[in-house]
Amino acid sequence: MADVQLQHITKEYGDVTAVDDMNLEIRDGEFVTFVGPSGCGKSTTMETIAGLTLPTDGKVTIGDRDVTNLPPKDRGISMVFQNIALFPHMDVYDNISFGLRLRKYEEEEIDRRVENAAEVVQLEGMMDRMPDEMSGGQRQRVAIARAIVRNPDVFLMDEPLANLDAKLRVHMRTELQRLHKELDTTIIYVTHDQAEAMTMSDRIAVINAGQLQQIDPPLVCYNKPANIFVAGFIGSPSMNFLEGEVTDSGFSSEHVEIEFDVDNHAARVGDKVTLGVRPEDVYIADSSSAVEDRSARFEAHSDVIEPMGNEIFVYLKLGEPGRVRMDDQAADDQVLMSVDPDVPVEEDQEMDVVFDRSRLHLFDTASGEAISHGF
Repeated sequence: MADVQLQHITKEYGDVTAVDDMNLEIRDGEFVTFVGPSGCGKSTTMETIAGLTLPTDGKVTIGDRDVTNLPPKDRGISMVFQNIALFPHMDVYDNISFGLRLRKYEEEEIDRRVENAAEVVQLEGMMDRMPDEMSGGQRQRVAIARAIVRNPDVFLMDEPLANLDAKLRVHMRTELQRLHKELDTTIIYVTHDQAEAMTMSDRIAVINAGQLQQIDPPLVCYNKPANIFVAGFIGSPSMNFLEGEVTDSGFSSEHVEIEFDVDNHAARVGDKVTLGVRPEDVYIADSSSAVEDRSARFEAHSDVIEPMGNEIFVYLKLGEPGRVRMDDQAADDQVLMSVDPDVPVEEDQEMDVVFDRSRLHLFDTASGEAISHGF
């Protein structure tokens, strides 16, 4: 095991900056996930750690070694990729042991390592199978076992579950968590799927446009996002945002007024701010008796109803009745609400809604930085 540190890592491709002055410390034995939209720089950051890409500037250390200019084979890392690159003419045993044979390990040691790795990923009894005789999840476990046998200091996993179906991805998430506990090693994982990031990670590194936005435990990123980007990216469905300004009594927008003590928050009267509220913190006023710190009531009417089984998504339009502009999800007159399946709600239903004030978020509109979480 080993810790990993990135010190002022920058990677440029001509005029394009893929990674911009990245500073990051991953602790020994930690499971850290890089998450962000496509093209944000998360895979480039991992490739820099692996040695597949050399940084334009900065320093990479693994353990107490500066590995910035070392080739991948000398960094003490193993990688598992999105594409399961198994040798189709080799059985499971030969696929797992291939790297050890290249390094001239003794047969007894190869057998021991392969057996241990197969036990960890539950491949016992499959050593003589060919890749085309296995399911996608089994082939992915072979790829993971091939990484395990090297006893690396750090595992690097670049979207290893992306090509699996939804049910198998959920199963493999559990397997990877079990693997982390079993090996007690450092794992760096790349994904665009926030469900994977939230469920598996000790900490999440949220990246956008090559810059680190926040690195914290999953629930901290969810409950106390550092900025509007993190607030909007972490959580499904996304957080609602309403633009307004700070007044003497609190927050004010065209349709919503939220009272709070301005002196107790890092905001000044006249500041342009954005109010954030998650769908589960929006309630129908007449059925929200359990919410202790309720906002004032707002007029709304339902437009689209999406039953999800364990919850119902209700697209609301604030103020006068009308149609929700589905092509403009940032519109200040619409809000997404999540309610329990037993809450009676219909399309085109007029209602009053309230927010849970203790769960509201306030951001500076210009910079996007968080001002406060909860009033």
